[in-house]
Amino acid sequence: MFLHIGNGHLILSKDVVMISDYTSTFSSKDTKNFLQVANEEGFIQDYSNGSPKSFIITNETVYLSLISSTTLAKRINLVTDLESMRNTEIQP
Repeated sequence: MFLHIGNGHLILSKDVVMISDYTSTFSSKDTKNFLQVANEEGFIQDYSNGSPKSFIITNETVYLSLISSTTLAKRINLVTDLESMRNTEIQP
């Protein structure tokens, strides 16, 4: 299934490693450094129109999103629940 991260962009939910609040990034030196290096190496895709509220880490890319990390977490939990339900349905 897919996770909508804003501005019409979708990513595979199974590829998501982490979803985090962007503003809290500045309170952690390690996270701030990680994002700085990811940006320098070209791994960041900005879908936030320059106003990120969250970032999503996958195996290959860091996405900046204008959608809050709380909303994205709810969406991915819904997707996970739906996938789980689909996998446990009894087939006739």
